[in-house]
Amino acid sequence: MVDASPRHEPAHRPPPASPTHLVLIPSFDTGPQLLETVLAARAQWAPVWVVVDGSTDGSDAAVAALAATDAGVRLLVLPTNRGKGAAVLHGLSVASTAGFTHALTMDSDGQHPADRIRDFMAASRAAPDAMILGRPVFDASAPALRVKGRRVSNWWARLETLCFDPRGGIGDSLFGFRVYPIAPLLAIMRSSIWMRRFDFDTEAVVRLDWRGVRPINIDAQVRYLDPACGGVSHFKYVRDNVLLTWMHIRLMTGFVLRLPLLVARKFGASRA
Repeated sequence: MVDASPRHEPAHRPPPASPTHLVLIPSFDTGPQLLETVLAARAQWAPVWVVVDGSTDGSDAAVAALAATDAGVRLLVLPTNRGKGAAVLHGLSVASTAGFTHALTMDSDGQHPADRIRDFMAASRAAPDAMILGRPVFDASAPALRVKGRRVSNWWARLETLCFDPRGGIGDSLFGFRVYPIAPLLAIMRSSIWMRRFDFDTEAVVRLDWRGVRPINIDAQVRYLDPACGGVSHFKYVRDNVLLTWMHIRLMTGFVLRLPLLVARKFGASRA
């Protein structure tokens, strides 16, 4: 467990724009919550980029107005809904072209803790070759079905990476509050037709681990907003679990093919 990052500065004093690390927020029909999430992230970091993934609720208008007056905010709009992974891929591609090396991804629905952005960015700067993974700390608002269900995906991800220690391996395979090194993730995504929807988060960390990108886990609080308070969820239990099942079938195929290399790497690291 790694959680010794520097204390963050006061929220009212956002740091100067980073030339290497940006916050990337994919969004689809999250209504007014999108602007609240962007403002919370912007109070902690610059730049903050938003990729609106074919939204039809007009939520991009408020972000566009903000971006027109705040150079620390940029809005990218996809004309049709392509899925979370596709939105992240688009943002990463533009960011890479602009010279950025790392991106912190966070959801637009208010679940992820904006006040942890600086800690995660500091951890990434201290270990630029690693991926900084949020390990969710749930409160009473978390649906029990979601909390228990993610244990299955986490078990498979740990098998696929041959590391069952959540402190040194993948602490949580589904929590999308993370800092990715852009170059290796782009290489992985551009070589695959998958990882474009809800399967993105898990497949990304497993395949990055296969490439030798070390995971560093940091605890982060999660909150599930009630719909009356602006909470929005596009999670469909049956549809998305079918997608995850197919994803793990693909990953297990890749795992079997890579098994000798993974075993050699794991045993080599343990002896070092």
